[in-house]
Amino acid sequence: MSMIEIFKTEIGQEAQITRKMLACVPEDKYDWRPHTKSMSISQLVTHICELPHWVNIGLTTDVLDFAKNHYEPQLVQNNADALDLLEKNLISGLSVLVPENEAILGDKWTMCNGDHIILEYTKAEVIRMSISQTIHHRAQLGVFLRLLNIPIPGSYGPSADEMEQQKEMMAHEKA
Repeated sequence: MSMIEIFKTEIGQEAQITRKMLACVPEDKYDWRPHTKSMSISQLVTHICELPHWVNIGLTTDVLDFAKNHYEPQLVQNNADALDLLEKNLISGLSVLVPENEAILGDKWTMCNGDHIILEYTKAEVIRMSISQTIHHRAQLGVFLRLLNIPIPGSYGPSADEMEQQKEMMAHEKA
């Protein structure tokens, strides 16, 4: 299996988990943040939904220079907009995961701000970063939801909430 196919499969699997997590966000909590140094739920959800597009950026550019490319996120404020943004960026990211791009996965990619180099990765490492950042920030969202006492779905198996629900169902069936 090619690296492109591995990345496509993994992004698809992570997208399913991300959709479940985004569906749990209470619409009246998008402005909430657990700490003044933390992102708001709106900022965090927006970032999660934008990350699949980084696959496209990594494969179609060699340099991302923030001095030349001002970035201002359009913050989502509800679940429908979040899911729409996620789907749009999944299409963008997956669109460049084509067999022809296997040959450039080892090419260098740089993120900088003018002369200041922030990081240098291979294009494959940019894809890996996109996936890893999605997982990381989705887990962060899970903590935010837990702090709000919102039941969360499992990621790679059942969550404590789902296990509790299963135990309750089994106890009810026995009664």
